[in-house]
Amino acid sequence: MQTENSKPIDRSRWAVLLLAHGAPDRLGDIPQFLLNVRAGRGLPEKAVQEIIQRYARIGGSSPLLRITRQQAEELQRVLGLPVYVGMRNWKPYIEEAVRKLAEDGAGRVVAICLAPQNSRTSIQLYRDHLSKAVDKVAPGLAMEFVESWHDHADLIAAFREKVSAAVAEAEAETSQPVPVVFTAHSVPVRTITEGDPYEKQVRETARLLAQSMGLKEYSLAFQSQGMTPEPWVGPTVESLIDEFAEQGCRRIVLAPVGFVADHVEVLYDIDIAFREYGQKKGVHVVRPESLNASPLFIRCLASIISSRMSVAAGRSS
Repeated sequence: MQTENSKPIDRSRWAVLLLAHGAPDRLGDIPQFLLNVRAGRGLPEKAVQEIIQRYARIGGSSPLLRITRQQAEELQRVLGLPVYVGMRNWKPYIEEAVRKLAEDGAGRVVAICLAPQNSRTSIQLYRDHLSKAVDKVAPGLAMEFVESWHDHADLIAAFREKVSAAVAEAEAETSQPVPVVFTAHSVPVRTITEGDPYEKQVRETARLLAQSMGLKEYSLAFQSQGMTPEPWVGPTVESLIDEFAEQGCRRIVLAPVGFVADHVEVLYDIDIAFREYGQKKGVHVVRPESLNASPLFIRCLASIISSRMSVAAGRSS
């Protein structure tokens, strides 16, 4: 499908599409944003108001789109290819990004979700949205979709740079070893029991990162459980803070390995909720800087995309 101003699709022309969750631009957008997240299923008004308050406490909006666009700009500079941004649950939507890259004449695209671990509750939804968008607005577009990259060496290196710096600073202040807790977004237990690889991949990311840092001991927790009555994967961050408090520990490093940019699950859940919970228990929670647009992280994305393009070129030769 081509518009009047679009260029002919050229299968030799590559583009890159970064996919992310999306975030509301202002507090008034949150009810519709939540409906998008939940595919039209509403939340109780009390839950909606709770989420509005969380965004209010981080300034009324999320920096996710700004950071994702910065990642795209840096990646475009490194790869020398056009890089587009599409969000699943808010503007610019995935369909808008697909339409734009097709109008610009791209015939092949590498799409990568900015979430390293694969789950049908997240990555599969991105793929479904992308496939529908391609069928609707760019049916001639050839798509390469990156399923997961949780164990990529450059990802581990990018995490190591940030987490090691936080650990070193914390240990310099305490003059003793500081426990490290890796975190990732929780998912419903039924998702894992049905064969989803997400939990296994999160544990592998944490194991590889701990190994690269030379950590003999570390913990893993799952955060941001949903507001539904069904069981979610744990242990929770709060339960581990309780354990460290009982052991007399006064400082921990809480390091996300499932998030690659600042957004509400980092800026509120960790920086506000977990820190406040820790203060009540006498435990100071330290968080490393997020990867955001760090050069090592951009190198990671560039490596993944370049490899995928090479594989695709080999198939077509």
